[in-house]
Amino acid sequence: MQDRLIQFARGLRAAGVRVSISETIDAMRALEIIGVQGKDTFRESMRATLVKDFDDIPIFEELFPLYFGSDGPPMQNAFEELNADEQDMLEAALEAMSGRLQDLLDWLTRGDGPSKEELEELARQSGADWADTPQEGRWVTRRMLQKMGFGKLEEQLQQLVQLLQAKGMSRESIQKLLGIVEANQEALAEQVARQVGQQIAEQRANRPQDLYGSDLMNKPFSALTQEEANQLRKEVQRLVTQLRSRAALRRKRGKRGKFDSKGTIRANQRFGGVPMEIKFRKKKLKPSLVLLCDMSRSMLSVAEFMLRLTYELQDQVSKTRSFGFYSDMEEISIILVGSRAGEAVDEVLENFYGRAPRHYATDFGHSLDTFFKNWLDSVDGRTMVVVLGDGRNNYNSPRIDLMKQLQRRARRLVWFNPELPGQWGTGDSDMLDYAPICDSVHVVRNLAQLAAAVDKLMAAG
Repeated sequence: MQDRLIQFARGLRAAGVRVSISETIDAMRALEIIGVQGKDTFRESMRATLVKDFDDIPIFEELFPLYFGSDGPPMQNAFEELNADEQDMLEAALEAMSGRLQDLLDWLTRGDGPSKEELEELARQSGADWADTPQEGRWVTRRMLQKMGFGKLEEQLQQLVQLLQAKGMSRESIQKLLGIVEANQEALAEQVARQVGQQIAEQRANRPQDLYGSDLMNKPFSALTQEEANQLRKEVQRLVTQLRSRAALRRKRGKRGKFDSKGTIRANQRFGGVPMEIKFRKKKLKPSLVLLCDMSRSMLSVAEFMLRLTYELQDQVSKTRSFGFYSDMEEISIILVGSRAGEAVDEVLENFYGRAPRHYATDFGHSLDTFFKNWLDSVDGRTMVVVLGDGRNNYNSPRIDLMKQLQRRARRLVWFNPELPGQWGTGDSDMLDYAPICDSVHVVRNLAQLAAAVDKLMAAG
């Protein structure tokens, strides 16, 4: 329990509550004296020792049940409420309905529920690793419930009732069974929400306390206030310094190169194939980049920080050309040369937004066509093409054919997307069609993820 209490204190600190070591010790002493038998008394003692500011109480109330459970009812076993014959009827009906929703029906009738490992895997598949806020946690919870089959549960229960009626189960027993299933459904939904919330809280608490791990660095671009965005703009230079240091270290390690088995065999044919001269294959550590950047209003914050990072890191690439697209493609490399980073990026944004573009005019397919007609010579077998965009084309043609040609022509095709994978393919998103074509796709919802993705570009060389 002490370990859980320490984790809770870390979770409070990660959420912005000031909790000192002495206050954590006071909470441990209270735990030793009061214990955990009285839930209300235990909660009050933890709040009294760990929370100093009245404004922090809502955060405490949100996190407490994630770490110490809630007062929600446990799941019930419907079989225990039925006689032996009815148990056999229910067992036979469940077996007859075996399929994708069998696990869900078993959980809701037997009251066992999924294991912790199953919940963690479902949460991972539903995007919990990317979630960072309560709102995103609720979205992941809905995704998990959908994956478990909650959306088709009513239809399945109707089928189960029909099977039980056909087998002769009484109406009273069926109603009792449905009442237990409904209660278990609510309990399971609460259990899923608690699991998602706990994973998000633990992820926040386990971040390293450096720039990459700060809350502001991990806050989604779309949720930044103007003041927070200004603060992050000041931190870009510090990020760039870290990225340059990492690039320099990679170059130092790569000077000798990687052992080249084929080159060694070829060079030593004159010795009868017995290696006498070891050959190394040196890696080209400075990449050649072509950036295709979505300049629509929904991408404004992401595009700005991407341009700031790539502009500041010009000395780390052998060659780069940048293009912005909205309803059509334009080259912005010229604007980004010869000015200070902030001024250059501001000029690029003004170049697009000063013309007051129409809303919902993004057309990546048409922009790709323009790129192929005018600037395809900027891409060759040494070029890494980076697309920064959400993959939303307002139902215009995505031009998958051009994307495939671009992938074959470039050394690598990489996509940076600020949306969660669970949002791909919804509405006007063509991301599920683009993603398989790309060599890699990176989720860049915040500055920490964007910086990590840019660092991987530099490492690819």
